[in-house]
Amino acid sequence: MITKQIEVNGTSFYLVLTDQIINQVNNLKNLYSTAYEDPESFEQVSSQISSTINEIANAAEPKVSDSDLDGLIQEIIKEVENKDAEIKKQLNGHSTKSEKPKKTRKKSKSK
Repeated sequence: MITKQIEVNGTSFYLVLTDQIINQVNNLKNLYSTAYEDPESFEQVSSQISSTINEIANAAEPKVSDSDLDGLIQEIIKEVENKDAEIKKQLNGHSTKSEKPKKTRKKSKSK
């Protein structure tokens, strides 16, 4: 869990990036994609989008005003994407570091 300070319109918000928040953000991104790819489904997913946004916003302190909501959600999405990229980078770096180089031994000639 990581506590993030996010500034939106001059107000500092604090949010703990728990697994639940990260999952909600990823779900929100999927809902956005669904609505974008199939505009006819927007009406069906809009209530889910709104509900997910409110759940994410409720985790922030202080309480988020309507005027800050969009900016806060955008910043939280960026934070989660940055965290995902950092984890992938560490995993990629870790996998190459864990591979030990093979040692070659020179055979000594017997006399």
